[in-house]
Order: sequence, then structure tokens, then C-alpha cells
Amino acid sequence: MPRRFTGLSRVLDTRSVASVVYGEVASSLYFALGIVALYALGFTPWLLLAVGLLFCLVALSYAEGTAAIQETGGAATFVRRAFNDPAGFFTGWALFLDYLIVIALAALFVPHYLGSAVGWDGITRRPWDAVVGVSVIAMIAAVRLVRRPGLYRVAILVAGGALASHLLLVVLGFVFLVSSDGLGRGLDLGVAPTWGSIAFALPVAMLAYTGLETVANLAAETREPGRTLPRSLFAGIGAAVGVSVAMGVVGIAAYPAHPDPAGPGGYASDLGTTWLRAPLVGISAALGGSLPEVLVDAIRIFIGLTGTLVLVGAVTTSISGAGRLAYSLGRHDMLPHAFGVLRRRTLIAPVSIVSAAAVASGLLLLALAAEREVRFLASLYSFGVLIAFTAAQAAVIRLRFKEPDLPRPFRAPGNIRLRGIPVPLAALIGAPLTLAIWICALATHEAAQVAGPLWLLVGLVVFVTSRWSAGQGLLKHVQAPMADLVPDSEGAYERILVPLKLGPIGEEVLATAIRLASERNGQIDVLHVLRVPLDRPLEAEVDPRAVERAESSLREAATLAGEHGVTFHGEVVRARTLGEAIVRKARKDGADLIVMGSAARWRRQSRFFSPTVDFVLRRAPCEVMVVAYPQGVLEEEAERDSATLTP
Repeated sequence: MPRRFTGLSRVLDTRSVASVVYGEVASSLYFALGIVALYALGFTPWLLLAVGLLFCLVALSYAEGTAAIQETGGAATFVRRAFNDPAGFFTGWALFLDYLIVIALAALFVPHYLGSAVGWDGITRRPWDAVVGVSVIAMIAAVRLVRRPGLYRVAILVAGGALASHLLLVVLGFVFLVSSDGLGRGLDLGVAPTWGSIAFALPVAMLAYTGLETVANLAAETREPGRTLPRSLFAGIGAAVGVSVAMGVVGIAAYPAHPDPAGPGGYASDLGTTWLRAPLVGISAALGGSLPEVLVDAIRIFIGLTGTLVLVGAVTTSISGAGRLAYSLGRHDMLPHAFGVLRRRTLIAPVSIVSAAAVASGLLLLALAAEREVRFLASLYSFGVLIAFTAAQAAVIRLRFKEPDLPRPFRAPGNIRLRGIPVPLAALIGAPLTLAIWICALATHEAAQVAGPLWLLVGLVVFVTSRWSAGQGLLKHVQAPMADLVPDSEGAYERILVPLKLGPIGEEVLATAIRLASERNGQIDVLHVLRVPLDRPLEAEVDPRAVERAESSLREAATLAGEHGVTFHGEVVRARTLGEAIVRKARKDGADLIVMGSAARWRRQSRFFSPTVDFVLRRAPCEVMVVAYPQGVLEEEAERDSATLTP
């Protein structure tokens, strides 16, 4: 029911977060393997291994940062806290670019995997693949505007599909395609590939390991993030790196480098040319000489369909990741306020969904106009992600000096002392390496040289405009509003009673109660009172429409509580007055807290609370929390809802 939430709920456990990690990171193989092989040729698996090890090094800093600062925002949050708000914004703005590119690339590859599976060759040709890709983005955004999919279910689906297809190809590939004398076939460093091609491929290979920021953005929704996030990161990333390297070995064994005037440096691998936009389907096709044709066709269909599923899931989770990042920046007045508000149906702000879909579609069409869509988007991705990785590691180092007493449930292992402060060796090594690769990207990638700085310039305009409209200084450190709903000295509320009232204020009250219960593992009892006039018996017939509205509101409340992992009990009762029914219910069930709402209209009548709230405050056997809204807030919507509900 609630259209707005006070925050994100901690509902994700180790398994669900690990699924997000593997699904996000390993899903990038579906579109990254071909572009890496295009330039790295036979050096592809070793380049994937080197970048994978660097990725693990960066993950140590992310694990420490997310465990210590348990908020959404990822690297942008680390940097904002370690340095200042402008630095945090530009880190987040660079990350937005990466989310948008993943959305565009995943959508662009959907028609190629789907067409390979079902034989629709028409949707795999330019420009129809881009048209289908934009349509996929639009459809997923439309669905997200109607309702939000359960992140846990999507993560399990994506991770399961990716793992099944990866293991199938790796096992069959090592059995039928890989040989000891074939691993070095077509590999001649300096010639095939050239050193220039390796310099180009090194930043592009970062595309093979997306998803770290999506996981970091789940810090505010993870149970015991100090323990869950590090475990999930290392389990998921370790598996993804191992599978990526193995897939690189199989892919190059199936399609070794050969002379080709059209390829970089005069050499090419069919994995990066013929199968650039469906490399995993290409590996399955390479099994044709070793397995019966009917079995190869079945594998191709399976890989194509699972690839479609995984890529659609990647678009969905990337839109959600961008929305969570926008929520963090919006709450600190780095984006317009509309981005920092949660909504019932979508969880993240609808404007975030629309913006992400529109800009990602624009990037895809821009890449289409510039030709070489995959190369353009992959080059631009490395520009943003390397900024974020470098800044995140620098922030972790800075926080060791700036906030030495900050609780750190997980500390990156291997420290050296600088000025008496233990500093993580992983960040000291990783930050210069990612910075060096970023410089390499600027030197070799035209998209990074032009489109990257333009993106940062647009970000500067957005940041300045947002701060001025919010009346905040450009360098001011803005704290997000945090309601102190349950002081630590008061302890946890095990049973929370919520008198449910139709309309926006009632929805806000329920959202507050669910937030309290989810953070304290409590139960909410929702009471809907049907008021019966004094001149009629309590058992008299009630307007069926009122009964249906009451039961419908309880069903929606139960669904919402279930999504947040909160135990729910709902009841519809008849009573003469609302206050008496609420107090009686609280005494009967032994409620620890009653959460009620109060509209601003009562203050215009020289009384702060409504008669019902006043009665409960005087008679309740437990504590009462009153959610009171400033004058004008929600009133227009409340009047509109009231007019709709009036018979």
C-alpha cells in the first residue's frame, strides 16, 4: 500500500547476495568475451585472468567499505565520506554511465542470443538488433514502473541460468575442444596480438567483470552486512573469475587467431568477429564436429535461451542498481529531490527508472550512428568503472586516517603502517593499477577521450543545479535525513499495532511500521475498524463496499509485509469508536507500540491531534508513535482519494 518508504529494508541473506554477485559478474561474459577476443586474440584467457585478479584486489576494498558504511551508494558513498560531496557525486556520476552502458549492451545482445536460439536471423542484423534492444529496455522499464520484481528471485534466476550454461560449455569445451598443444596456437605476443591491441584490450577486459557496484549498493538491504557482504563478494567473484578464464580458454581453443586483413594488427579470431555479439553461442557451434548435430542444436538453443534470460535479468538489475545509486545521491542533494524518494510499486523512484531507460536507449542509438556499437560502448564503460575503482580504493585508504575508530566488521587483510596507521596493501597496489589502466584507456579509446569528459561536464551542470535548487552550498557536506524511530535505550518492539486507514497518510504509517518491524525482527498487527453508528446494533449489515475495501487493504498490507520479511496479522473489527477499538486490541494482544498518523488539518482547528489519536494517547497500555505531517503534505492526494472512496 505505501507509496513512499522511509528507507530500504534488510531482507537479503548470504545466498541471495552471492547469487547477485555471480549473476551480475558472470552475466557480462555473454557480451564481453567477444570484444575482448577481438583484440586480445589468443591472449584472451590470460588477460581475463590478470584483470580478474585485479578485480579481486579491488573487491577487498569494496568489502571493507560496504561493511563499515552500511548505506546504499557504493563507491560514491565511500568517496563522499572520505573526501567531500563533489568528489562523491562525480564518482557516482561515472558509475551511472557504467550502469547505462551495461543496460545498453545487454539489451543489444538479447536479439542475437534469442535469434540464434529460435532461428530469427532478421533481428540479429543492423539496425534491427538495436531497435529490438531499445524495445527490450522500454518493456523492462514499463514493467518496473508497474511493480518491482523480487531481487532475490531475479538474482537466483539469473545466476542459475548463467551457471548452468557456463558449466555446460566449459565441461564440453575442455573435453572436445581444448588440447595441450592447442592453447598457444595463434598466439604470438607483439604480433598476434600486437602490443597496441593488448593496450586497447586491457581496459575493455574490465567489462568482463561488471556487477561489483550493484552488490555494494545492497549494503542497506543486507542482513548483517558486516559479515554477509564480504562472504558473498568473495564467493561470487571467485567463482565468476574462474569460470571467465575457463570460458576464455575454451573460446580461443575453438576459434584460434588466424591472418585476417580486417582484424586489428592483421589477425583475428572468429570469436571476436563472426560471433562478436553471441560468443557463447559461437562456442556451442564449435562443438559441431565432435557431437551429433541434433545435440549441438539442442545446446545452441539452450545457450541462446538462457543467454536471453540472463541478459534481460542484467538489464533489470542494472536499472535497479542505477536507481539505488540515484536514491543515495538524491538524499544528499546531489540530484533533484525526486530521485531520493522511494515508492511502493517500484521501490526506487520512478524518475530513476525512466531516466535510466531513456539515457541507455540514447546511448545505444548514438553508438549505432557511430557504428561499431560494441566497441564504442565497451570503450566508454572502462572510462567510468576505472574512475570508480580508483576512487573507492583511495577512499578506503583515506578513511583509515580520517576515521580510524570507524567500526570495520571486515578489514582488508595485509596491512602496512604509514604514520602509525595500518593501511591495506590491496588498496595501495590496486589504486595505482586501476589509475594506470584508466590512463591507458584515455590513450587508446576514442570514446573515452570524447564522450567520457562530455559526460562529466553534464554531471557538473546537474550537480550545480541540484545544489542551488536545494539551497545548499556546492562544497557543503549534506547529511541525509534519518529518523530516529527507535532509540537504542528503548529496545526493540516485538509487536507493533497499526490501525489501518485508507489514503496516503495511512499508507505512510504502514510503511513506517514495516520499517520498524523489519529492522527489529518484530511483528505487525494491522487493524481495520468498521465504525457502526450508535443507532444501529454492532451486528448490523455494513456497506459491502466498505468491507471489500477493508479486506483489500489488508491483503495489500500482507503482501507488502511479506516482501520485507515481516510477520503479519490482519483483522477487521466493528466498533462504535476507533479509539476504543484500538486500545482494546492493544490490550488484548499485548502490543509494545501503536503507530498512528495525524493530518495537518487538525492543527488548523487549534488541536494538534485528531480526537482518535488523543484518545489513544491517553488510554493506550503501551507506547504510541504518531506520524505527523507538515501542513500541505499529502493533503491534496488525501482529498482526491477521499473523493474517490465516497459512495
